[in-house]
Amino acid sequence: MSVPAIALRDVHLSLGRGAARVHILKGISLDIAKGEAVGLVGPSGSGKSTLLMTMAGLERPDSGTVQIDGEDLGPLDEDALARFRGARIGIVFQSFHLIPTMTALENVAVPLELADAPDPFGRARDELKLVGLGDRLDHYPAQLSGGEQQRVALARAVATDPAILVADEPTGNLDEQTGQSIIDLMFRLKRERGSTLVLVTHDPGLASLCDRQVRLRSGVIDTPHALEPAQ
Repeated sequence: MSVPAIALRDVHLSLGRGAARVHILKGISLDIAKGEAVGLVGPSGSGKSTLLMTMAGLERPDSGTVQIDGEDLGPLDEDALARFRGARIGIVFQSFHLIPTMTALENVAVPLELADAPDPFGRARDELKLVGLGDRLDHYPAQLSGGEQQRVALARAVATDPAILVADEPTGNLDEQTGQSIIDLMFRLKRERGSTLVLVTHDPGLASLCDRQVRLRSGVIDTPHALEPAQ
């Protein structure tokens, strides 16, 4: 049996301190197959974004295991985890998270430089052309529309050819037409590169494009067969 792209076992995570500490994830176990597209859905506050960030290695669970392609993230120190994440996981946020003092080209080149990729600026230029921004290379985020900024963020996320792409409400700050163009682009890049895609969304239409939907409620999975990836 092939190793899942993502495997979580009995993951618990709490955030905050003292009396304000809240138990967010409560014993999450989930397998996601290589190449699968999974939508994390559920009401606000159910733990969707926290689960996504835990999968991406941006949050460390209090207990349980998170494995990416069979690699247990738990024993990795912060530097090793950052290197692993930079090489294997692309992340798209709702609010873009571009560096405002860098051009579109520079924003996309950063992860390539950190990964010691050859010709980072040439590759960044190619990625921006693929997302339709070949004529906006030298523009700063403030000079770009929301849709253009998300295209830059998507180009940055896929520039290192990560095996896994995660997206947190990627169309949440966009109008419907612009959001649809980002959805089309994201799924096209996923298909072309054979990536595993995990996304958080409140949009039923976007969730329905995924191979499978995993519903969370109050920090637990409310979906039967979460350990059985779509065939």
